[in-house]
Amino acid sequence: MRFIAVFCMVALLGSCTDRSYTPITPQALDIGTPFTVFTATNRAKQADGSYGYERTTSLQLLELTVSIPPDRMAGELDFAYAKPEPETQFTLAGQTEFTSSDAFLNRVRETLKQDPTTSDEIVLFVHGYNTTQAETAFRAAQFAYDVNLPGALMIYSWPSQGKLLGYAYDSESMLFARDGLEKVLRRIRGSGIKKLNLIGHSMGSALIMETLRQIEIEDPGWSKRSINGVVLISPDLDVDLFHIQMDRFAEVPDPFIIMTSGKDPVLGLSALLRGDRDRKRLGNINSIDQIADLPVQVVDTTAYSKSASSPHFVAGTSPALLAIFGEAQRLVDTFGDEKIIRDKLLPGDVVRTQKATAIRLTTPVPAAPG
Repeated sequence: MRFIAVFCMVALLGSCTDRSYTPITPQALDIGTPFTVFTATNRAKQADGSYGYERTTSLQLLELTVSIPPDRMAGELDFAYAKPEPETQFTLAGQTEFTSSDAFLNRVRETLKQDPTTSDEIVLFVHGYNTTQAETAFRAAQFAYDVNLPGALMIYSWPSQGKLLGYAYDSESMLFARDGLEKVLRRIRGSGIKKLNLIGHSMGSALIMETLRQIEIEDPGWSKRSINGVVLISPDLDVDLFHIQMDRFAEVPDPFIIMTSGKDPVLGLSALLRGDRDRKRLGNINSIDQIADLPVQVVDTTAYSKSASSPHFVAGTSPALLAIFGEAQRLVDTFGDEKIIRDKLLPGDVVRTQKATAIRLTTPVPAAPG
């Protein structure tokens, strides 16, 4: 009963903030650092120029410019809606719309060529439940900036209602968005860009899996040929369903990483809303035994949940963990052997069972005084 009371109180408090519109503030770039977030969305455009939660079968392609505030800690994400403060908050500083996918992809390639040190690749981030388009751009920019992800950043913004009580609507919107995501993936791969990496968060992980499954049914082996790597962060996904989805893959992309946390209250709420509070979601499993037959790598981030500002996104909001990921990415960029570097650098216990590998991360032990 106490859990239900807390949930209702949070819902009432959350309803006080209007999240439907985030103004574009170009002058924020006089203060913050610009970060480009390419965007594909099947949210319907509103009269005020924003993209809300109504669904459309057409894809809109955008270039968003996010202003990242100075003097912030890694993992920190502060933003406002009506009146952003660029000195301390992530701010939407620009928005350009494209009339064709060719023009959009040409712009992506143009951006990649501007920095000769960057790799010819796209990292595509797919958001989860209860998220607006501006929030997705801010979160993706924060994560990519703090980890120093290679290449160009893109988000697929599906029509989440952006409301705490919109879980059922979002579940159906996620399924509605599969065809749009498939079009985006195929267009990227057909554009000549060498590498495509997928990152899904929460319900966005379910959308990635559903989309790849439907592509595999039509074109077996496409995922392995076309996707450089998949990372599912706190996936809000039933474990049995995940097995059925993976069974359709002729070959699984490598790496295929699942980031979990045993202290994720949102996944606990998801299980409750689905009427099965005793079952674990994929993002909070406490053992790899349930998925031991699958060629995946599970990274358990539970040990870093206390230091994270969001227990549902530990991988992107724990400063200590971000520092480790950033160092790993730097070494990958320098030496190239991603698998060896990841296995050697991540601190924790490694368990291998059948085809699956699990790394239970541990926090450094403070040195004894003296």
